[in-house]
Amino acid sequence: MSHTTPSQGFGPAQAGGAAPQESAPQYAAPGYAPAAGTAPNVGFAPAPGHASAPNFSEQQAPLKSFVATWLFAMLLGVLGVDRFYLGKVGTGIVKLLTFGGLGIWALVDLIITLVGKQTDKLGRPLEGYDQHKKLAWIVTGAWVLLGVLIGAVNGATAGNREPAAVPEVSQPAAEPAAEVEDEPAAEAPAEEPVDEPAAPVEEPADDAASWAADTYGTFEPVTRQGSGDSIVELPAGAGIVTASHNGSANFIVQVLDASNGSTGDLLVNTIGAYSGTAVYGVSAFGEGVRLQVTADGAWELTIAPVASAPELAASGSGDGVFLYGGDAGAAAITHDGAANFIVQQHSDDFLTMGLLVNDIGAYSGTVPIGAGPSVVTVMADGGWTIAVQ
Repeated sequence: MSHTTPSQGFGPAQAGGAAPQESAPQYAAPGYAPAAGTAPNVGFAPAPGHASAPNFSEQQAPLKSFVATWLFAMLLGVLGVDRFYLGKVGTGIVKLLTFGGLGIWALVDLIITLVGKQTDKLGRPLEGYDQHKKLAWIVTGAWVLLGVLIGAVNGATAGNREPAAVPEVSQPAAEPAAEVEDEPAAEAPAEEPVDEPAAPVEEPADDAASWAADTYGTFEPVTRQGSGDSIVELPAGAGIVTASHNGSANFIVQVLDASNGSTGDLLVNTIGAYSGTAVYGVSAFGEGVRLQVTADGAWELTIAPVASAPELAASGSGDGVFLYGGDAGAAAITHDGAANFIVQQHSDDFLTMGLLVNDIGAYSGTVPIGAGPSVVTVMADGGWTIAVQ
């Protein structure tokens, strides 16, 4: 008599008389019913209410572009735009308020980006560096070379301009001298029209003042007084602000544009009493329309055109603004204060930074100074000297 071997766990054998083979019990998730004639699925269902692990990679922001970061660092680095783009808002604000660390911080960030060491706020590398790094280096090198060439051309043009003024003044002085020999008796009244030799010495300052008036505009000086926080409207164009404060807490004067955004000109930022002069509009990133004053005591502001600034002084104390109309040379500079000491030369050459000194505390050294006409600003908390050789 033949027998049929029962199937493994799927049900009774097809031939009669054979006892079904007992199989291991099957488990299914609650509420699960297998279809008729189908064996239940052996396995485990997820516990009720349990969800699969989220995919964190899908929640992260996309990588930041190397090309965008490089362009922001090269063209708008002094505004901190590159750091804002990378999500580093805190350092971006500091970089903006310090004018890119007076250019030094902006240069460092540009180099870091070019060598591929820049990252976003999550520490991730920039996308597209390997593909575009060569082009970025070439364009940056060409940009720097263009700035050097333009500066050289401007310097040569300024140097050629100065000697031409000397013959025009010296020639009239020789003619009255010849007349004196011809008519000795009548020469007493003839000596009055003789040009004085001191006139050519004053020409550089006059040229610088005329240049400043043409470049930055003129307006009638105004004086405003107040106490505590306030807003002061500005005349059109650039200017200088002579400020004083007799309080004991923060005294801040900054320039705002029409949207009340900062133009990058932070004129005063100190604590306690203050007296000094600062310039606005010569290297700003927007047109200033008003001043925001933060103070706890009485203050006074005198707003005047840049052309009214005095000729570069040989010595002084505290913050000051001056006009320089001389040739390129060497400037021997000293400072006996304890805080920031910054000397900067501003001209109409956009690519020339003109940062002569950026130090803290006492200073003594000699640095190159460009040819005028230009505006020279001094930020100091003590006495200083500037001797152009």
